Amino acid sequence: MMNYSFEYIDIILLAMIAGFIFLRLRGILGKRTGYDGKSPPQFQEVLKKIKVDNKKKPSDKFDDKAQKEFLEGARIAYETIITDFSDNDNKIINAKPLLNKDIYNQFDEALKERAKRGHFAEITFIGVNKAEIKEHKKVGNILNVTVDFIAEVITCIRDKEKKIISGDPEKIKKIYDTWVFSRDINSQNPNWMLVNILT
Repeated sequence: MMNYSFEYIDIILLAMIAGFIFLRLRGILGKRTGYDGKSPPQFQEVLKKIKVDNKKKPSDKFDDKAQKEFLEGARIAYETIITDFSDNDNKIINAKPLLNKDIYNQFDEALKERAKRGHFAEITFIGVNKAEIKEHKKVGNILNVTVDFIAEVITCIRDKEKKIISGDPEKIKKIYDTWVFSRDINSQNPNWMLVNILT
């Protein structure tokens, strides 16, 4: 019997505590039961700043800081494109968003021809030794940047029987490329695309 009494006392105490908490929350938060359509003052200020920022056009400056950031991205793009073109599936997949239509079609045709011969490539990308801006030129809204790359790879081409057709799977090869990247400076899209391969 005593146990039941204690249980009832516990229930009453819990109810009193819950009621006290409810009254405190009501006093702090008020009696609103739904969204009244108004944003808090601080949030309104944030919204104003976001709207202003969204109206700003992308910067067309290509100063030292912008060039440094560009080269960091160019190194990654270079490795992505070289690796995608030289792997064993004879398809451009990861690099496709980095290529303009003409360059993509050139790569795609070359890979189709390789696949038709029954050949496939193997590559180990060692790294980019050097990436240097040769020139940058703006034509209208388009900014073109020419980059000289020096990189090291291990690569070879094999046939269906895995016989080596060209290259050496044990030898590091140094490669030299000059590529042109392009971007519309008025576009909200920050990505650069490969538009030309000079060497």
